[in-house]
Amino acid sequence: MSKTPRITRQDIVLAVGTCAVQSVLAVASGSGGRGPDALGWGLLTGSAAVLAWRRHRPMAVMLAIVVLIAPYHALDYVHQAALPASLVALYSVAVAGPRPRTYATLVGSVTLMAGVMTVVAGRGGAWDVLRVGGWILAVVVLGDAVRINRRYVASVVERAERAELSREEEAARRVVDERLRIARDLHDLLAHSITVIGVQASVAGHVLREDPELLDRAQLAQTLEGISDTCRDARAELRATLEVLRAGQADERPGPVPSLAGLPDLARAAEAAGLTVDLGGAEPPAVPPAVGVAAFRIVQEALTNAVRHAPGSRVRVALAVNGGRLRLTVEDDGPRAPVRDTAARPPSPGYGLIGMRERARSVGGTLTSGPRRANDGFVISADLPLCATLEATR
Repeated sequence: MSKTPRITRQDIVLAVGTCAVQSVLAVASGSGGRGPDALGWGLLTGSAAVLAWRRHRPMAVMLAIVVLIAPYHALDYVHQAALPASLVALYSVAVAGPRPRTYATLVGSVTLMAGVMTVVAGRGGAWDVLRVGGWILAVVVLGDAVRINRRYVASVVERAERAELSREEEAARRVVDERLRIARDLHDLLAHSITVIGVQASVAGHVLREDPELLDRAQLAQTLEGISDTCRDARAELRATLEVLRAGQADERPGPVPSLAGLPDLARAAEAAGLTVDLGGAEPPAVPPAVGVAAFRIVQEALTNAVRHAPGSRVRVALAVNGGRLRLTVEDDGPRAPVRDTAARPPSPGYGLIGMRERARSVGGTLTSGPRRANDGFVISADLPLCATLEATR
């Protein structure tokens, strides 16, 4: 159910003020008609009173004033006294718009005014018609200008609100993207290092617990040194990642960005955890920094998954540049050793494959994964365009 428009204090003040002005003109004017009697005062007061609804029903108020003023002029009361209410009503119609209705009302008002002055008042000289018509035209043009200005201001405010909303949405999107990027970086870094450390520590613990008489101190020392090296590398890379996050400070400098040149180190860490990694022996191809980061992280996560799910397997990493694209393949031939984990737990869903796909998409590439045809291993393939212009991220 629609609400009845509320008449404000300003509406009432305007109606009372207009009535006061018309009353003064009716009393003070010495020409242009006779002084109003009770009927004349009623018509004059009514024409001012209906102005209280001018903002809500401008055309209805305009018609009501015509109905009240027409007999007022026909009875030859002071004609100037009825002019203020008519001008205010015309201004309200012009402000409300639309423009065709406004100027149609202007033509009708001027025609009606000329007819009243010529036929009823008997003083329709050209100068009088032009003078009163000029007032009517000026009021209508003023109201139309106010309407245009209000629409312009409203459009400016609306555009500013839309821009502010867009900025807020963009800021929220950037926050979400940054959170995903940080989560992906920390997962790639910590999952790999912790998995390698876990496998090495599990093997050492198994030997100490199950076969103490076959303990090879040199091998155990080498395993512990591998754990220490992995911890040191993880700490250095974590520090570099945190420096990137704090790069806005003047005294901080981001560390080196991962690239394909770091693949041999990844292979050595994975081999220390029991894998056999074949990098093909070829020199890594030169690629843009962003593509290098994405490829490095994909290989890192693929080796981490092989350590966890295919212990002892042989992993082949192939890199090839063809047609302006880097084609990356990581495949293993399935587990060849049981998983020794003294703290074994039920498998839980991870984010490795999700993170690898996000890495590929971040540079405009694609990634596919799945079992090999013989169902005795797993293969991951990435297709990354070399035209990526994105900044390198960790």
